[in-house]
Amino acid sequence: MTNDQSAEQLLELAAKAGAQAAEVFQSRSQSRPVFFEANRLKQLESIESEGTGLRLWLNDRPGLAVAYGPVEPQALIDRAIALSELGVPESIELSTGTQTSYPDLGESVEVEQLIIWGKDAIATIREAYPEILCMAEWDCEVESTRLLNSLGLDYSYQDTTLSGYLGAEWVRGDDFLNVSDGETQRGKLNPIDIAQRILQRLHWAKENVASPSGKLPVLFTAKAADLLWGTVSAALNGKLVLEGASPWSDRLGEQVTSTLLTLSQEPDIGPYSCPFDDEGTSTRPIVFIQKGVLQLFYTDRTTGKTLGSGTTGNGFRPGLGSYPTPGLFNELIKPGDKNFAELIAQLDNGIIVDQMLGGTAGISGEFSINVELGYLVKNGQIVGRIKDTMVAGNVYTAIKNLVELGSDAEWNGSCYTPSVIVEGLSVTGKC
Repeated sequence: MTNDQSAEQLLELAAKAGAQAAEVFQSRSQSRPVFFEANRLKQLESIESEGTGLRLWLNDRPGLAVAYGPVEPQALIDRAIALSELGVPESIELSTGTQTSYPDLGESVEVEQLIIWGKDAIATIREAYPEILCMAEWDCEVESTRLLNSLGLDYSYQDTTLSGYLGAEWVRGDDFLNVSDGETQRGKLNPIDIAQRILQRLHWAKENVASPSGKLPVLFTAKAADLLWGTVSAALNGKLVLEGASPWSDRLGEQVTSTLLTLSQEPDIGPYSCPFDDEGTSTRPIVFIQKGVLQLFYTDRTTGKTLGSGTTGNGFRPGLGSYPTPGLFNELIKPGDKNFAELIAQLDNGIIVDQMLGGTAGISGEFSINVELGYLVKNGQIVGRIKDTMVAGNVYTAIKNLVELGSDAEWNGSCYTPSVIVEGLSVTGKC
């Protein structure tokens, strides 16, 4: 039985089995990635997946069962009931609603267009650097989501996104350089823009220079700035607030970062927008940090009830077989006024971090990263590429010492972020 046929039947069978409430979450995806390797088209793929997650409550005990592909409804009901017998009683948190099919988001493109974009991007790189080997992946992915529950809610929407990734490998004797970039959009990608960004970085990396050491200002490009915002997102998580893990648990209404920082979510902007969360709550614009002042934590229904703030429409499932948990889906850092060239110009002695190896900070904020691709700046000019360099510090200290936010914001995953200059970080390099 297909997903479309099984959803309503699952709710009916759950009710007949004595369930107090039930919820069906369905997800389908189809992607057509195109891969290039060593400057040539390597392979085309077509990937399809579909799954159904059933959550029900029997005697206040939750049970969650998952099926991938075609569903046999009674078997899924039986598994969920069996698992509910092992569960701990909890309050039932479901959204009410009606049948609503939201407008489709994005537009699909043919595989032939993906191939053209890939060839154009690679040709642009090799015209300037014939010795470079390029790899690339271009994809069109269509995702469909449907959520039904026993309170009458039946929401659905379809989302089509385009993604392009381009990597360039430059071997100069025993010196190996890898530069990569990409973007995710709806409707159209710009392969030439991606290639131009890589060409700019290759130009800056023509000369290797000695790495500096000490306390230096660091300019994180938009691609690297996620090191900071990942920790900030964790600190705003209502679940971590309840657990006492967030250092901002008791800081609502207080200044927690530099006044330069305003962080929000905008559900209708960019390629990661969505009309409702995985609990059926409509998403909405929210400012979490306003000019450095903590305004709100993001929550799902259960967390919001415990905190007393209610849900913010941020209940998302890490996977089909997972319960909803607080998650940020469309995080925006308000850009500044200066472009990237102007940010470089204001550094007398500092470094640029563009690509990193490991060292994510986590909720503690402490980090130590190896700079995979970075540059030395002297008197407002990039003088060359630095190697064997580490940057260490604390995210919470860094975001209090923001010097400047750029105007060059772009999507890095589901975070829209500009480049940023911070002080107070330790740089260690080999001379």
